[in-house]
Amino acid sequence: MKIVKEVADWIYSLAVALSLAILINAFVFQPTRVVGSSMEPNLHNNDYVFVSKLSHTFTTPPEYGDIVIIDSRVFRDRSVKDDISDPVLTYLSVAKLTEADRHIWIKRVIGKPGDVIEIKDGQVYRNGSLLAEPYIKEAMQAAAPTKVVVPDNYVYVMGDNRNNSSDSRYIGPVPLSHVLGKVVLTL
Repeated sequence: MKIVKEVADWIYSLAVALSLAILINAFVFQPTRVVGSSMEPNLHNNDYVFVSKLSHTFTTPPEYGDIVIIDSRVFRDRSVKDDISDPVLTYLSVAKLTEADRHIWIKRVIGKPGDVIEIKDGQVYRNGSLLAEPYIKEAMQAAAPTKVVVPDNYVYVMGDNRNNSSDSRYIGPVPLSHVLGKVVLTL
């Protein structure tokens, strides 16, 4: 009988610890792994980053230049279920037990609500001013000119490797509810 009680105590302790870990990863702090080269030269494939989820939890908008993780599925609403399941899947990918979710992207904030983002001649302009972007990998290949007004409660994000990045040029502005956190530490 003593062994059964001991086993039950261990199971209870593990369940509480796992629940706390899931809540912390979902709403406070989360490790994640970079997948792909869209943030080169600053972040590389398989780099590890730590993300503060507090801005998402308390719906605080990011600042210009912040590196954030986003849910790229911008045409669907996010739920609390997403907030809990995404970190679990991300943690499993960090531990290399599963493949990384392809809908979680790491990007840099270029525009905030009300900003006019214009891309012309391979350059990015915010509200008519050319952005100084020392963090980009190389000059952006010229494409068709684009002009976007960032709606309320949205941000405009781009990868630092502009010639190899799916970002707001592809999916449009990102709802703040889909900005899942801010990168605070890189390993």
